[in-house]
Order: sequence, then structure tokens, then C-alpha cells
Amino acid sequence: MTLVQLRHLVCLADLGSYVQASKALFLTQPALTRSIQSLEEEMGGRLFDRLGRRIELTALGREVLYRARQLVSDAEALKQTGKVMHAGLIGVMRMGLSSAPGALFSTPLMLYMAEHHPRLKVEISRGHTDVLLKQLQDQQLDGAIVDIRAMRPSSQLQVAQAFELATGFLVRKDHPLTRLDRAATLRDLQHYPIASTPLSNEVARILMSCYGPDANPDSLVTLRCDETLSIVELARCSDAIVLTAKGVAPDLVVLDVTPSLNATARFGLVTLSKRQEAPAMRILREQLAGWVAKLA
Repeated sequence: MTLVQLRHLVCLADLGSYVQASKALFLTQPALTRSIQSLEEEMGGRLFDRLGRRIELTALGREVLYRARQLVSDAEALKQTGKVMHAGLIGVMRMGLSSAPGALFSTPLMLYMAEHHPRLKVEISRGHTDVLLKQLQDQQLDGAIVDIRAMRPSSQLQVAQAFELATGFLVRKDHPLTRLDRAATLRDLQHYPIASTPLSNEVARILMSCYGPDANPDSLVTLRCDETLSIVELARCSDAIVLTAKGVAPDLVVLDVTPSLNATARFGLVTLSKRQEAPAMRILREQLAGWVAKLA
């Protein structure tokens, strides 16, 4: 087998059509068919089943595709390693950012790269932690900044850089609870809508150990949204209370609550443990440390 055949396999699996894949690869359809058939002969079985006009991977095809993605991605990473600076770093950096990291770092990342490395292609994907980590494992991303409390143990993944940010109950400056002459209680908070992104089990335990069973997010949180910026905007224009990292909305006020919520959001830059790192990741790590220090 050749690397070219593996690229053909990946492209065909992604597009699901010989017609579309042959166009994308600038091949004739018969040439692509011969390439896949040759690969199937070496693998000892069919990689695709034809279902009318559709094709689907066989069990063997799924296994071969998984290994092929790794090999093709490693080959691309190897080519990137040899590139040097030419009016800024060249190449591609594909980053995944979950909700709060996306709100905190998307703009600073793009701004820094635009100013200092204008020839570097930066692709940012936003999504849930589980989705981004699956994309990382499939080598569709070079790294992801996510809630590492929500990570499932995996030998494929490593936390290259971890950090914590203080969290709290955030409201607009003229919220009724900011006019109390005492610290707010959980009962005070429950008079208003409470919004958050989906919370990990560990965060749920922290809340319940601090405020009791009524602080279980399943009952405490009345407005749940995957996008941090959306719930922050909600707090700006309503009496809703947002439970999130303090740094995502400097214009909001952190409520004085009793007992104090001494909790942090724990995020991390996650990469593949057995893959050549994209050259631009070094720059990201250096900048990330500075951005986190400012937030802290």
C-alpha cells in the first residue's frame, strides 16, 4: 500500500461518494476505483459496501480508516515540521475550544496570529468537550482547550498545559441582589433564573458540598446553554444569574455569597500523546500562559 492510496481511502470515506471523491482528488472515477480495489486486495477484504448509490464502510474499512487517518496526519505533520519562518510562521493550526475557553481565547488567539504570523492558517472549532476530544483523537484537530474535569481517561490524550480560573455567580451591576446589605444566600439566588453551561459531576459535587442538596445543578440551574457568550449576554440584559468563570465577563459583578464559593474552573490544552506536535502549538502555549496570567 502507499500513502497515496491511504489518502484516497480517507477522502472517499469523508465524502461518501466515488464521484465527489474523484473530483476532490482530481482523479478519474475508474482510477480511484482501481486504487481502492488494490488496497482492498492488500487488506484481504472489502473496505466499502455499495448500497445503491451510497457506500458505507465495512468493519474492516472502519479499522483501516482509523489507522489511515493517523498515517496521513502524521505525514502531513512531518512536512510541517521542516517549515521555517517566512514573514511569520507558515502552515496550519487547527484548534478546538469548548464554551468558556472559546469566550476567553478565540479573539486573542486570532488577533495575535493575525498581527504576528499572518501567513499561518488558523482554524478554530467550537463545541462540547466530548465532541472536540473525539475530533482530536480522529486527528482532525491539533489541540483543544477544554474543561479537563469533563475528560474521560484516554491513553491517546495528554494535558499539555493546565490552568484554573476562579468561578462565581455573576450578575449585572444594577441587579437587585447587589443592593443587599449582606451576603446573598442560596435562597436569595433561587428567586432569579440561574444560567450555566453544562457542568461536570465534579463541579456538581463542589456546589452541593458548599450549599447542600438544593445546589444540585439539575434543580439549581434553570437556563442551560452550551454557549458561554449567550448566557453572559443574558445576564447583561436581565436579572438572570450566571455561574461561570469570572474572566469571561469583566463588566459583570461577582455576587458576595455565603458560604463563599471557593471553586475554580479547570481547563487544559489537550493534545495527542503519540503524535508529532504542530509547530504552531509552541506559540500557542507561550501566549496561553500570558493570557491566563492576566485573567488570574
